[in-house]
This record gives sequence, structure tokens and C-alpha cells, in this order.
Amino acid sequence: MVIIISAPSGSGKSTLVNELIRVVPRLAFSVSYTTRKPRGAEVPGQHYHYISRPEFEQRIAAGEFLEHAEVFGNYYGTHQRYAEEAAAKGCDLLLDIDVQGGMQVMARRPDAVSIFIVAPSREVLEQRLRKRSEDAEEVIQRRLREASAEVNYASRYGYTIVNDDIKESAQNLIAIVRAERIRYQRQQDALAPILATYLQPR
Repeated sequence: MVIIISAPSGSGKSTLVNELIRVVPRLAFSVSYTTRKPRGAEVPGQHYHYISRPEFEQRIAAGEFLEHAEVFGNYYGTHQRYAEEAAAKGCDLLLDIDVQGGMQVMARRPDAVSIFIVAPSREVLEQRLRKRSEDAEEVIQRRLREASAEVNYASRYGYTIVNDDIKESAQNLIAIVRAERIRYQRQQDALAPILATYLQPR
């Protein structure tokens, strides 16, 4: 499966995704490419692959990205190789991407499992952004404006998790992925013998 998880900045997505990866096996996490600079304790290759804007644009032209988008003046993208590597390992591909990228992947993969995470209110989101103490006031206001636009896409995702309680939200996210795996596997198991009959020589 391809699993898309999107959320406005400050919604708690990273915490939930980390818990999902910790609990659920056989998930291949895609490390995005970006043209922005590392923040805080971010580690190249672990949080992002940091590359220059010209290199990113060269990779776009070469068709290397499964999805890509420009956010706050910086490019972000998922390399095609992560989908290929996940399939080779028998893993589900987990994409932590913004709504622009989410829409691109859904268009390419209508069977993708899509999950949108949102804070319980704009006020709570603002409190969380300020509590992080990572961004200047201008950046916080920009993120809030962006969040107001991003929440309009929530209805286009298969699931929405309101992240009010982090433990409950993590349990819900884990339950969604486990249930979708069962559904996907049943579909594959039920379909395989039917398709096999069409391949028999006449």
C-alpha cells in the first residue's frame, strides 16, 4: 500500500508518524528531498535530503519525483526510488507530505490510503506553534494562513484525525493502517484465484 499522511504545521503529525513506525512493522518511510536549510537538530538523510534548488529542478526535469511541491518558497519532493524499494522489500510506503503532494499521489494512486491530521482548533494550533519556539512571528502567521488553506483539503482524504489527545490519536492512526492492511490483503487474496483462471491456456 501507499499511505499518505498530511497535516498543517504544528498539528502533531511527526509525533504520530514516529509512533506509527515504532508500533507497526513493515513500513518504509520516505525521506523527502528539500531545498530548505536544516532546522535545529535535524540530521541530513534522516529528516530530509537537503539539496540545492538547481539540483532539485534538474531532478524534476528528469522525472525522478513521485510528487513534489513548493511550500514557503522551498521545494519538497518524494523520490520514485522509495516506492520501488518498498515494493522490493514487501513493505508499505509511508509518505509524510503536504496537501499539494498528497493530491499528486492520490491522482497517480487512487488506491492510496490518505489520512489528514488536524489540531482541534486554530487557537490550539497557534498555541502549539508558539510553544515550539522555533519560528519568528512572521513565520507563525504565515503557517496559520497556510493551515487555513490546507484544512479545506481534509474532505478529500479518506480519514481525518483530530489530534486533541496524542495517545488516542496515535491509537487511531495505528488502527487505520492495520485495518487497511487487512482490507488490502483480503482484496489481493480474493482476486488472485479469479485472475488466475483468466491466465489458464484454452
